[in-house]
Amino acid sequence: MTRRARSSATGFLRDFQEFIMRGNVVDLAVAVIIGGAFGKVVDAFVNWIMSVILNPILKQAGVDQLQNLPFGIGTFVVAIVNFIVIAFVIFLLIRALEKFMRRQEEAPAADPVLESQERLTAAIDRLTETLERR
Repeated sequence: MTRRARSSATGFLRDFQEFIMRGNVVDLAVAVIIGGAFGKVVDAFVNWIMSVILNPILKQAGVDQLQNLPFGIGTFVVAIVNFIVIAFVIFLLIRALEKFMRRQEEAPAADPVLESQERLTAAIDRLTETLERR
């Protein structure tokens, strides 16, 4: 390997390392991993819902499993229910986050020392005004 090719390769690796170590890339990787785990939990929950709710309906329709429905409709139904469950959970999380953010904006952090200093300053101002009037 020539000197130029070697320095180009190390420059590429250094650039790649800087890219990987950026906070947003690491955050994205963590989000993907958590999202995958959450997807498995949702799949298990949806399968449970399907077995509790749909099994009696399927038995009455003469179908033993959801996958046996024609044209892959069973798989499509499961995907739709997965989507609805995930969308609902995300909706709840965003709604809770927005509520938290509104509370943070509405209620400024109360500093007891600052409040007592303001009360003391106001009392001194009133006392000064009273003494100046006499």
